[in-house]
Amino acid sequence: MDNTQLVNLSQQLASYRAMEVIANNIANVSTPAFKRQQAEFQDYVETLPPAEGQTEPQTLTFVQDAGISRDMSEGQLVHTGAPFDLAANGRGFFAVQTANGIRYTRNGHFALNAQGVIVTEDGNSVQGEGGDITITPDDGDIHIAEDGTVSGAHGQLGKIKLVDFDDDSKLVNEGASLYSTDQAAKPVDKPDIAQGKIESSNVSPVTEISLLLQVTRAYQATANLTQAQEDLMRQTIDKLGTVPN
Repeated sequence: MDNTQLVNLSQQLASYRAMEVIANNIANVSTPAFKRQQAEFQDYVETLPPAEGQTEPQTLTFVQDAGISRDMSEGQLVHTGAPFDLAANGRGFFAVQTANGIRYTRNGHFALNAQGVIVTEDGNSVQGEGGDITITPDDGDIHIAEDGTVSGAHGQLGKIKLVDFDDDSKLVNEGASLYSTDQAAKPVDKPDIAQGKIESSNVSPVTEISLLLQVTRAYQATANLTQAQEDLMRQTIDKLGTVPN
């Protein structure tokens, strides 16, 4: 494979990777608190010795995958009226207990399990300042204040833990709206939790579709260039085959 084809291949792989990320954004447009992702790339420059007939070294620029960045801006708060739907207005993450330890999420679509514990959609228990928060039928209607205090008919039942980090861009996405990190979790100074609301995804479908069209065109243009290069090579070989010995 010659250098032109290698460069084209690196660009096609980058375009394909970008399309995967955009498609995932579109698929999660309705996922509560989903954060838009973007594929990042960087140039990889390689210097080769001069080709035949050239005096200067050749410089080839490839496209190299540099990972995925995440837009941590807030989505809109959507009213649901469900008593255990919670939205963190401003910075902060809910802490949940999973089989792999404490994880963090902004998806506040919570409910009660059969034991009366506040849990996520996947059954992970939402953590209060003292651990799990359990509610019984005798507690009646539940009120959750802006600071996370959970109260029932007989008084306070617990307080939802809302934490933050020095650099939320270093949070590792584990799927299912969960993040992990080695950073120390810090309590949010002035938590602002809205009961009966959830945070929507921050993905704009119109923007994503527009980007998908741009990347698709770039992918097709590179594919066409590769095909033209292969056609030229085939024609050259055919002509060489007709040259008399």
